[in-house]
Amino acid sequence: MSPESLEQYRVIIVDDEPLIGSALVQLFELEGISAFATSEPKSIIERIDINWPGVLISDVNMPELNGISLMQSLIKQDNDLPIILLTGFGDIAMAVNALKQGAYDFLEKPFNNEYMLDVVKRALEKRALTLENRKLKQELESISFPGPRILGHSPGIKQMKHILHQVLDMPADVLIEGETGTGKELVARYLHDHSVRNQANFVAINCGAIPETIIESELFGAEAGAFTGADKTRIGKFEYANGGTLFLDEIESTPLSLQVKLLRVLEDRCVERLGSNKTVPLDIRIIAATKVDLDSLCKTGEFRQDLLYRLNLVTVSIPALRERREDIGLLFLHFARIASSRYHKALIPLTSEQGAQLTSHDWPGNVRELRNLAERYVLLGAEAAFATSINNPVNLNGAMSLQQRVEFFERLLIEEALSHNKGSIKLTMEQLELPRKTLYDKMQKYDLDRKLFIQ
Repeated sequence: MSPESLEQYRVIIVDDEPLIGSALVQLFELEGISAFATSEPKSIIERIDINWPGVLISDVNMPELNGISLMQSLIKQDNDLPIILLTGFGDIAMAVNALKQGAYDFLEKPFNNEYMLDVVKRALEKRALTLENRKLKQELESISFPGPRILGHSPGIKQMKHILHQVLDMPADVLIEGETGTGKELVARYLHDHSVRNQANFVAINCGAIPETIIESELFGAEAGAFTGADKTRIGKFEYANGGTLFLDEIESTPLSLQVKLLRVLEDRCVERLGSNKTVPLDIRIIAATKVDLDSLCKTGEFRQDLLYRLNLVTVSIPALRERREDIGLLFLHFARIASSRYHKALIPLTSEQGAQLTSHDWPGNVRELRNLAERYVLLGAEAAFATSINNPVNLNGAMSLQQRVEFFERLLIEEALSHNKGSIKLTMEQLELPRKTLYDKMQKYDLDRKLFIQ
């Protein structure tokens, strides 16, 4: 019986002889390599994900589906999947043909266990490298892509990016949660600009900044004469965003009287202008954002529960800056470079002490506060910027082990050197007196990309 998921296994064996399958499973598990055997090749074709970090071993001669056909089907899904073929009949021509078609290796039964282990271990290493290269390529593409960028490598940011990429082109509505200053509109723009809707309008409206008396006409539009002062037809935000994205910031500020109408538009995907009986169909993605707990507002009757259910089909939580301290240096450098270019002033690299001050600050204003500091740093210098801004430090030492503190300052030193040397690996090696491989290993450990330091 096949397991529900194959993700837990690093080797899958497909062979119509159960004894061979069980013997190979035992061989790999004794080496600490998780393995699973099956005699049903068709059952795994659609179940091996393109990101599966494993190796497939398949017999060539099987009654249900031969190993060559199985390999061809899997290679169509993932050309880089390592597939090792087994046969009880030594056929050089078949082996050569299989290797040309993409097989990682071709072994004859009976095989040598030590050789089999060696082949599989090398294939697993290749698979891990392939997946890592794919990941790095995706990250580089996202950085070089025009439009908003989400910078950071902290666990919270990685999780957020993962969710965003899963729903980029989906028509599902999204609710963004985050404290003031965390970048909720930037995340909304990132979703729009990286999606298939990017050629249509991105329309942002702050529900808390519009008077209750006019917010309905702002959202839904109005016909001429619909109310006093409406002397011409007005296109609402929903209609103007048709085909694209409507961003409703501070959704918690929406009046209760409007929430019912908003729910209806979200459910029916059409809008009716004030004073009109005609509906306008909508092809639109709604992204709402809130800085408060909407569940709590629902319990006190200040927000409709049914509207929350409609909005939070996909919820994206942006971590506060104090929860992603490892990203602070990278973000500061990014904002400082922008300010340096805008104000035509040289960017002086931070010292290790200044970097430590940044990282230990509590950042109640989140990314917005950090950006403000970076701009003042470029305009007025470190002394003036830090004297007025870094006044609420947090003592990290009590919450960090010795190893964490060592890694914390090591990362700061490497970031400082990369920044000072404008991303030059050679100059950074010389400054830190590190061999090239050691520097690369540490940069990989701390997710540091030299391209981000090139000015």
